[in-house]
Amino acid sequence: MPLVSMRQLLDEAAKGGYGVGAFNVNNMEQIQAIMEAARETKSPVIVQASRGARSYSQDRFLYHLMLAATEIYPEIPMVLHQDHGNSPATCKSAIDMGFTSVMMDGSLMEDGKTPSSFEYNVRVTREVVEMAHAKGVTVEGEIGTLGGIEDGHGAGGTGLEHVTDPAQAEEFVRLTGVDALAIAIGTSHGAYKFTKKPDGSVLKMDLLMEIHRRLPHTHLVMHGSSSVPKDLQDIINQYGGKLKPTWGVPVEEIQLGIKHGVRKVNVDTDNRLAITGAIRKVFVEKPEEFDLRGYMKPAREAMKKVVAQRMVEFGQAGHAGDFAPIPLAKMAEFYRQPVGA
Repeated sequence: MPLVSMRQLLDEAAKGGYGVGAFNVNNMEQIQAIMEAARETKSPVIVQASRGARSYSQDRFLYHLMLAATEIYPEIPMVLHQDHGNSPATCKSAIDMGFTSVMMDGSLMEDGKTPSSFEYNVRVTREVVEMAHAKGVTVEGEIGTLGGIEDGHGAGGTGLEHVTDPAQAEEFVRLTGVDALAIAIGTSHGAYKFTKKPDGSVLKMDLLMEIHRRLPHTHLVMHGSSSVPKDLQDIINQYGGKLKPTWGVPVEEIQLGIKHGVRKVNVDTDNRLAITGAIRKVFVEKPEEFDLRGYMKPAREAMKKVVAQRMVEFGQAGHAGDFAPIPLAKMAEFYRQPVGA
């Protein structure tokens, strides 16, 4: 199956009332882990790459790994998504490469750190929408700013400093025409999201519900949504790591979000924890090991287990064969139609 547009996957998810995990990749083993989990659970999948990942793996390597995945797993609908594009130029480079979805994060300036103005966000996001939709490519925007920093991207601080204003979110969607909207409700990038199990004082699910009430037909996105399970933290610390106690976003809160319009759920930290723990375990238990395959195989399997679990929990399991892929050229025709046609 060829790479498909994210708009198609999210439209199908909305019909079925489920969410779709978006998993970050940097190398071959991570792509294999995601695709094996997708096959095991019969799930559609969003594979996403940050600017840091594209630089690390080099674009052409990453893109051809994705093409290989479409050949090896032809039954899996798969999106290749640019995560946190910092400028129209970054998004254009992804579109030109063959990505089927891009995120223009205009909530921050091009440095990826400084919070922007609403006007700037609308201008750059609208520019990307026009460019992407002409080629049938999906666009995700962001209103509000997440806490933390990941891959050099983020404003830092807590997730409560720049939460999304529902009225502004409604206006943003009207002015930009984005397909999906990432909102800030208290989550953060990275492992250190919360210092206690999050409650309504730090995770604003009521805000999410209000945004969904105002934008019932817009696909919402939860960033910074790794659950940071204690068992994964414990494995790392058991085998020489020094992670401080931390809490992520409970799966039940994500499931609540899915009931209220969340269709894309970003997960990265959980997979990093699983891989790191598995590698540390091999190094301690088999200090004589020097074959890369000796520790990357269990690392890949550990990530696959986490991804498969999330696919089941988000409700996407079993939906890989629900629909035929729509070519990007057809999606471009769809976008050219007048609104309401």
